[in-house]
Amino acid sequence: MSAPTLRVGIVGLGDMGAGMAERLLHAKFPLIGWNRTRAKAERLAKDGMILAASPREVAERSDVIISMVTDNAALTAVLEGPDGVLAGLQKGAIFAEMSTTAPTAVRALAERVAALGAELLDAPVLGSILTLRQGNLLIMVGGSPSAFARAKPAFEAIAGTVRRVGEIGQAKALKLAANLNLAVQVVAMSEGVVLAEKMGLDRRVALETLLGGVIASPALKYRMPFVLDPPDYAWFDVKMVQKDLQLALDLAYEIGVPLGTGASAQQTFTAARGLGYTKEDFAVVLHAIAAEAGIPRDPASIPAYAKPG
Repeated sequence: MSAPTLRVGIVGLGDMGAGMAERLLHAKFPLIGWNRTRAKAERLAKDGMILAASPREVAERSDVIISMVTDNAALTAVLEGPDGVLAGLQKGAIFAEMSTTAPTAVRALAERVAALGAELLDAPVLGSILTLRQGNLLIMVGGSPSAFARAKPAFEAIAGTVRRVGEIGQAKALKLAANLNLAVQVVAMSEGVVLAEKMGLDRRVALETLLGGVIASPALKYRMPFVLDPPDYAWFDVKMVQKDLQLALDLAYEIGVPLGTGASAQQTFTAARGLGYTKEDFAVVLHAIAAEAGIPRDPASIPAYAKPG
């Protein structure tokens, strides 16, 4: 099989962006990438990725440009100015915005991209670093069928499932719906475990038993064990889940949808942040609920990176 000729660029090579780059390189796509902290991307250069000097260079040298950054502010930073993506975007190119950002923002961006003669795809993902590495990531795409068809080979190199779900902004809305659901599930499971623990059950016994039953979704099965055995670094921390919940709540206010459980979950995560758990994986919310129930946190459950000093 011949190597792909579609030139792909990635702006944002954090955990998810770097994982995408690895899969594209494995599939032999010509790849160029940029990251704010260059040192974090240098290992990818050893595997064949060209390191760009700016987001503009990525756009200038790519048929499909992918952005994978943390939030609206980070997206603005890589888009704007003489060294931004928009300054280098070529006519006929496809800009796939894969970050978790506001649907209204991506719709406004699509208009700017179209004015430059290119086309935007709204393409957030469902999954984690683990599912990405396993090839089980899901990419949801909003945008024209023709642009989707052109970018699809690159998406399929990254993810196990690629699906066009609608128009610009609708994929972002679906992503927010998914993260809203996940956050609420984690809070509900945590409350159930703490309820059982307060009645004298061992936390591990309670958690493992509940995760073995019909109420445990696949997402809970991989996330809730972090309560007992925290990862070496946070895949998705409290600050990030609160950002996504707020985006969902803002959208709900804008279009008139009640999100009672989402609003409640947001307050629970605020309590976790108030206890200093901001940088830990968001499964740490169980410890915040336990603290409110009078169950002190075992210092052994605090990962090394989150300990003071």
